[in-house]
Amino acid sequence: MMNSVAGLANSIMFTTYALYYVNELGLNPFQLVLVGTFLELVVFLLEIPTGVLADTYSRRLSVIIAFFIMGFAYILEGEVVLISNGLLHGAVSLFALVVIAEMIRGVGETFLSGAQQAWIADEVGEERLGRLFIRSGQVQLTTSIVGIITSVVLYSIEPNLPYVTGGILYIGLAVYLVLAMKETNFRPVSRDNRNSWSRLRGSFTEGAFFVKQSPVLILILIVSLFSGASSEGFDRLWEAYFITDIGLPAVSGWNSAIWFGIIGICGMILSIFTNEVVVRKINLENRSVVRNLMLILASLKIICVILFGLATNLIWALACFWLLGMFNAVFNPLYAAWLNQHLESRTRATVLSFMSQANAIGQTAGGPIIGWSGVRYSIRVSIILSAFMLLPLVFVFQKLRRQHERRWTK
Repeated sequence: MMNSVAGLANSIMFTTYALYYVNELGLNPFQLVLVGTFLELVVFLLEIPTGVLADTYSRRLSVIIAFFIMGFAYILEGEVVLISNGLLHGAVSLFALVVIAEMIRGVGETFLSGAQQAWIADEVGEERLGRLFIRSGQVQLTTSIVGIITSVVLYSIEPNLPYVTGGILYIGLAVYLVLAMKETNFRPVSRDNRNSWSRLRGSFTEGAFFVKQSPVLILILIVSLFSGASSEGFDRLWEAYFITDIGLPAVSGWNSAIWFGIIGICGMILSIFTNEVVVRKINLENRSVVRNLMLILASLKIICVILFGLATNLIWALACFWLLGMFNAVFNPLYAAWLNQHLESRTRATVLSFMSQANAIGQTAGGPIIGWSGVRYSIRVSIILSAFMLLPLVFVFQKLRRQHERRWTK
């Protein structure tokens, strides 16, 4: 239920968000990435404290707070034009208001990251995570198809409606979770120690020590760092790349929102099919198999992003983009499951927050560089640069595979 509604809301908002940013708010490539940089700066500052709170008090409470905050932020983002022209009489730029909304969203993201996966892992058990996350991804992809169609319709009526609708769905989900979400396997800190800052510091220290003592988690921190740098550029610019560099065919009665709807729906269908093949054909409970599969997928992702950046026509670009979506649809849930299998329950949310913080550092440091290259040279250069930032993923997973092989040959 949680992932279904969140997936629906996200697809409603993010299918046409680039059109909203570029056509309605007038943001350039550097500003597009800079918006994400401010978001990730908030994540960097608050990720660890909110993760510690989730491990100390309640993962359920953390998730509910997250959805309330994010819902408010999305509604605010959808009304920036009204706020700027009406309440503020144009005194604050649209870009500044978007940044403020995204920073508020960042606060919500920190409450959600770590806590959501930690709650799931505790409730269902670690060994079932791989198959569960894949299946959950399939359900989310299916609801996203409905969201894409809704996004196109809403954008055609009023460009800000997708954001407002998505925000309302997030708040509605938070209300539902207040009534329906259970937390049966988590053991919070006793009430006597709950308000102690020393206990919060203790949770943080324990989580940091666990990461420091685990070579695997240190390598994963590196993966998170460079993945963040790459994703901030690609995720913020691929729609603008289709609009400005590739070009979308002119069809009578069609707008760009319809094209992005078609691209999104086809990508979702292909991803659902890919996930089903993986669930049926691959033993997802074997950690070695999962790790080797992630190595292959990481390599294929880099190839796809490079070829996407080199594309000279729509068919070429679409093929690479859809293939990348198929690989991500398998890689992301497998990576989440594999990561949770290396964590201890009592510090899971805190350690996951460390990973998210590393991702935020990567996005904050690497995003502006990629965005600047898009303004200085072209978005094509930005896309290719984001591909090279994924190379450490291959090196890390290759190193993990070799470590495993040496362990078994001794």
